[in-house]
Amino acid sequence: MLEVESVGKRYGSGDREVVALADVSLSVAEGEFVALVGPSGCGKTTLLNLIAGLDDVDSGQIRVDGESPAAEQRLTRFGYMPQEDMLFPWRTVLENVSLGLEVQGVDKREARGRAVELFPQFGLVGFEHRRPHELSGGMRQRASFLRTYLLGRPFLLLDEPFGALDAITRGQLQAWLAETWNRIGGSALLVTHDPHEAVALSDRVYVMSPRPGRITNVLEVDLPRPRTTRAAETQAAHRLIDFLRHETEVDEVRA
Repeated sequence: MLEVESVGKRYGSGDREVVALADVSLSVAEGEFVALVGPSGCGKTTLLNLIAGLDDVDSGQIRVDGESPAAEQRLTRFGYMPQEDMLFPWRTVLENVSLGLEVQGVDKREARGRAVELFPQFGLVGFEHRRPHELSGGMRQRASFLRTYLLGRPFLLLDEPFGALDAITRGQLQAWLAETWNRIGGSALLVTHDPHEAVALSDRVYVMSPRPGRITNVLEVDLPRPRTTRAAETQAAHRLIDFLRHETEVDEVRA
């Protein structure tokens, strides 16, 4: 579904030029869950923004289903969940999660009806009419994920969705996402700084270098599906996690 080929991105010019990405290539096939790890500032979020069509490449190509759509066309091909939950404080949870559908022109009553049907799967039953400040961090992230999922796009871009949570809540959300993904399927590209999260959730992990971001390694995660986070507690999984930790630590030292 997604092919990123030799993509480069620069910002500024002259003495102020910053090369954010250089010759980045990766792919995500239909039904795959792929992770992207690397040190802070290596361009992971920049790459997601390019894929989503929020910015355009300076070199290389981004292909979707064999086509090379322009940036503005890519905006309609992906569901994008940013690091922050971006819930509007004056709207209820139900009003927040149905907002994307309403913006697309879906009737308000129909949009909210579709959202309510999925509240049980996302652990939000009973909180339909609460405001975001009344939710825990984990519930806010589940609401954000539901809003993204409701757009009905088969490919999701997830930018460190649990990065701001405490370790216990992050572990709970990782388990929830693994179980939820077993049900809803689709394709996903997850940006994370957590090797355990990458191995627990993904089929393949790309490792990025410090800026300018390049792909330095690709790790196949040969763990059974349907996946649970317990799969990441096996000896085979720990070897993969240790390898990723070593790779990212080496990259940070090089930086």
